[in-house]
Amino acid sequence: MVPSQEEPAAARGTSEAQPLGSAPPGAAPLPGAGPLDGPEAAAAEKVEVELGGSVGAEPLEPPEGGWGWLVMLAAMWCNGSVFGIQNACGVLFVSMLKTFGSKDDGKMVFKTAWVSSLSMGMIFFCCPIVSVFTDIFGCRKTAVVGAAVGFVGLLSSSFVSSIEPLYLTYGIIFACGCSFAYQPSLVILGHYFKKRLGLVNGIVTAGSSIFTILLPFLLRVLTDSVGLFHTLRVLCIFVFVLFLAGFTYRPLASSAKDKDGTTKGSDRLSLFSRRKFSPPKKFFNFAIFKVTAYAVWAVGIPLALFGYFVPYVHLMKHVNEKFQDEKNKEVVLMCIGITSGVGRLLFGRIADYVPGVKKIYLQVLSFLFIGLMSMMIPLCRVFGGLIAVCLIMGLFDGCFISIMAPIAFELVGAQDVSQAIGFLLGFMSIPMTVGPPIAGLLHDKLGSYNVAFYLAGIPPLIGGAVLCFIPWVHSKKQREVTKTTGGEKMEKMLANQNSLSSSSAIFKKESDSVI
Repeated sequence: MVPSQEEPAAARGTSEAQPLGSAPPGAAPLPGAGPLDGPEAAAAEKVEVELGGSVGAEPLEPPEGGWGWLVMLAAMWCNGSVFGIQNACGVLFVSMLKTFGSKDDGKMVFKTAWVSSLSMGMIFFCCPIVSVFTDIFGCRKTAVVGAAVGFVGLLSSSFVSSIEPLYLTYGIIFACGCSFAYQPSLVILGHYFKKRLGLVNGIVTAGSSIFTILLPFLLRVLTDSVGLFHTLRVLCIFVFVLFLAGFTYRPLASSAKDKDGTTKGSDRLSLFSRRKFSPPKKFFNFAIFKVTAYAVWAVGIPLALFGYFVPYVHLMKHVNEKFQDEKNKEVVLMCIGITSGVGRLLFGRIADYVPGVKKIYLQVLSFLFIGLMSMMIPLCRVFGGLIAVCLIMGLFDGCFISIMAPIAFELVGAQDVSQAIGFLLGFMSIPMTVGPPIAGLLHDKLGSYNVAFYLAGIPPLIGGAVLCFIPWVHSKKQREVTKTTGGEKMEKMLANQNSLSSSSAIFKKESDSVI
C-alpha cells in the first residue's frame, strides 16, 4: 500500500540516482568499476558527498550487476521489512487493544489507532528531509544510521507499560528511522543499474507485497503465543538485518585518478569519519509548484488519502467483531498484499501504453475502486465476500502506487521529479496520520466501524474527481507555451525578413551608385 519512490533519475547536482531513470550524469565509475573496500570506499564516498563535483568528472556507468545484486536484495529486504510491518499493523493493533485496553476507557480504539497512523505518517513526512540528508551524507551513512534509530525505537516499544509512550517510541522514533533507512535503498539502485533498472525496481518493490502476505500470519501466531512485547522484540531482528543491509550500499569510485590520489594517507578513513563536503545549493525546490498541473496533483492525492489507511489499521478489529467464528482472520490483509503486487506489475505495464499525462486517469480509476471497496466492507455479510472486496482493493492499490513516478515525470520532467515526489509524500503524511484515529473515534462513539468505513470511501472519490482536471490543465499550459513559442518564432522570422529586406535595399543602392 506504500508508494514506492521509483523516480526517474533527476540531475540534482548530486551523485545519487533515482530508481526509475538513467544513471546520474557526471558521477560514477569507469566502465567495469565495482564497489570498493577500505580507504578506496572512503575516498569514493567522499566523492559521493561532494555535491558540487568537478565539471569535467567522468560519467558514471553502472556495473549492471556484480555487487549490485546484493544491493538489490538488501533494498528488497528494506522495502519488505519497513512496509510489511506497517501494512500488517492491523494485527498489532488488535494485540495492543488486548494488552493496554480497559473497559473504563471509552476512547481506547481512538488512542490505539494513533500509534499505527503516526508511524505511517512519519515515514512519509520525513521523505523530503531524508532526500537532503542523502544528498549530503550519501546513501550508506543515511541508511545505516536510520536503521539503528529504528531498532532503538522498536526495542524501546517492547518495554512500555501504557499506550501513550508508543506514540514516541513506535510512532515517531521507529518510523523516522525506517524513513531514513528506506529512501536510500531506492536511491542506491540507480548507482548499480541502468539497463536492468526496471527489472530491479520490480523485484525490490515486490518485497513489501511478499512481507505483507507473510507477516500478518506470523504476527498473529507470535501475539497469540508470546504476547505483544516479545513480538516486537522478534521484529527487532528484521530491523537489525536492515541495519546490516545498509552497509552494502557502497559508493562507486568516480575515476581511476580519484582512486590513486586518495589511496595514500586515507587508511584511517571509515564509514563515520568526518569529511568536508559542499552543501547543496538549494535544499528544496519550491519552483515546481509553479507547474499548475503538479500543484493540482499535490492537492488531489492527499485529499484522496484521508480514508486510504483506515482499512489497514481497523480491518482486523472489524473482522474480529463481525466474523468471530472465523479462524484465519488475517487472510484479509494477505489478500490485499497479494493483489497489490499483481496490480503493480499489471498496471505498471498498462501505463507504458498510456500516453503522457493521460496516465492520471489510471489513478482516478484506482481511487474510484478503492473508495467503493471501502464503502462495501461493512456491507459484507459473509467472510468470502469480504475477501473478494480486499482482493479488488489490493489490485487498485497497486495501480495507484505503480504509476506515481511516471505521472510525476510527465508533470515536472526528470530534472525535478525527485523533489516532486518527496514533497508529495510529505503532504500524504497528514491525511494518512489523521484518518485512522478519526475512524477509531467514530467506533468508540457508535460502537461499530460501519460509518467509519462509509466515510473512508468518500475522500478517494473526491480526490479522484480533482485529479480529472490535471490533463486539461496540463494541455492548456502546453497550448500557451506552444502559442508563446510560435509567436516568438514568428517575430524572429519577421525580424530576419526585415533584415534581409534592409540588406537587399542597401546592396541595390550601392550597386546603383557603382553603375
